[in-house]
Amino acid sequence: MEENFTRKDNLAKKYGFTEADFKQIEAHGISLDKIEGELLLFQNGIPNIYLEKPATINDGIRKLSKDDFQQFANLFDAKKSNFRLKKFVPASGAATRMFKFLNEFLIEFSPETETINAYINRKKDKNLPVFLAGIEKFPFFEEVKSQVKQIVDNYYSLESHEKSYHFIKTMLAADYFDFANKPKGVLNFHKYDTHIATPVEEHLNECAYYASSNAVSHLHFTISENHEELFHKIVDDVKEQVENKANIKLHIRYSYQDKSTDTIAVTMQNKPFRNEKNELVFRPGGHGALINNLNGLTADIVFIKNIDNIIQNHIEQTTLYKKALGGLLIELQDKIFDILFAIDNQKVDSTTIKAIFNFMTQELNIIIDEDFFKFTLENQIEFIKQKLNRPIRVCGMVKNEGEPGGGPFWVKSGKGTISLQIVESSQVDINNPAQAKILSKATHFNPVDLVCGINNYRGEKFDLLQFVDNSTGFIVHKNNKGKELKAYELPGLWNGAMAKWITVFVEVPLVTFNPVKTVNDLLKPAHQPQYEN
Repeated sequence: MEENFTRKDNLAKKYGFTEADFKQIEAHGISLDKIEGELLLFQNGIPNIYLEKPATINDGIRKLSKDDFQQFANLFDAKKSNFRLKKFVPASGAATRMFKFLNEFLIEFSPETETINAYINRKKDKNLPVFLAGIEKFPFFEEVKSQVKQIVDNYYSLESHEKSYHFIKTMLAADYFDFANKPKGVLNFHKYDTHIATPVEEHLNECAYYASSNAVSHLHFTISENHEELFHKIVDDVKEQVENKANIKLHIRYSYQDKSTDTIAVTMQNKPFRNEKNELVFRPGGHGALINNLNGLTADIVFIKNIDNIIQNHIEQTTLYKKALGGLLIELQDKIFDILFAIDNQKVDSTTIKAIFNFMTQELNIIIDEDFFKFTLENQIEFIKQKLNRPIRVCGMVKNEGEPGGGPFWVKSGKGTISLQIVESSQVDINNPAQAKILSKATHFNPVDLVCGINNYRGEKFDLLQFVDNSTGFIVHKNNKGKELKAYELPGLWNGAMAKWITVFVEVPLVTFNPVKTVNDLLKPAHQPQYEN
């Protein structure tokens, strides 16, 4: 209690916090220790990730043959009934970026003084022509067009470009479809002969294909509280149909991003940012906050996939690779558990250490110092247990084709330890020529395609928060009603939040990666009815 008063006093003196501020912080469920730590991060900065080299095929990334994929998928099918499986889908984010170029068009276009073509030429906009050329192929086209006809009196006398303007305006208007402010998961993505499907429905279908055991499939969405009804409605409409088609039972759960993981915002001078009411401003801590949600799951194996990475019609094409990653996880986990049980039963000796060493270095990518064999046997065994008694993730990696986002690298920590990590470009000091060169040499990209083992060898759940590298967050620049601010984002869910996990990277085909980052991605073959491989 005395320590808390001292911290209050320090925060009041150093940052001008008032009693009202402390009450606001307490109501948010945030500790003063966390507030003080974040404010120090803004002042001191966050150290860049130090890249040792890119992870490449046979140097951090495992390459499997078609037969290998099939064998691991068969292994998964053979053993999955022994495990509680769950699929975990982060789905709380709004589709703001998906419609960014269209929102910019509505703000900057002047319908009274120019045509859309004039705007495109003036802005050198490459996205809008693609949208307009494919407008009739979007799954929401007929619904939006019908609404436009109802609200625009002279619709049939309008020029084509005028109809397009009203279409975009209606599609994004808060009074009508408000697509940019809804979660991606509830938008119309795929047009079938019988209906139009959302990502939520497609994830239910996928779950039935590869994340089910004993005729039961568990799916967990992380959502924002104010959009929960939208998710419930879609699930209520399609759940029974999916269950009947797949002959399984679906159990669907939801969780919110915990408000206590929100972070304090500061001005550009690193002082607490205040709104027009003179209140502190807190912002969501980013997808890294979801390690808390993942930590709350009861499961043996968890599949993690982004809400927008789905495919139309041919789910079976990607199912093989999901099952194969799961089969590889099971095989590796069995070997790890055997070693840990052998240690408990005092069955590890100097004759078996070498085989364990080879397994750790060759199959788990664990870098072990040459001095390892100078340790006493007791210290060797303790080291092995400390390295192996951790959660494990098997991550699919696709060939890098210029997509923005993270990639697989060998990273050196401040203590000199080298490990495999998924790194975002914003974490790297690109002003350092050597680091920028390593970043540019990346051969693969992280599509967020993870299979995770979150229980230990005794079947007990790991506390995943103990395996977070808290030094790997992000400082980002944002805007609050026209005023610039800085915000802190927690270590990313598959970045620093899993930094201390056992990590295995596997190359998977590009067919497994079909994200919808902008609305125009819905025009790609994987999201169109005629898609064939």
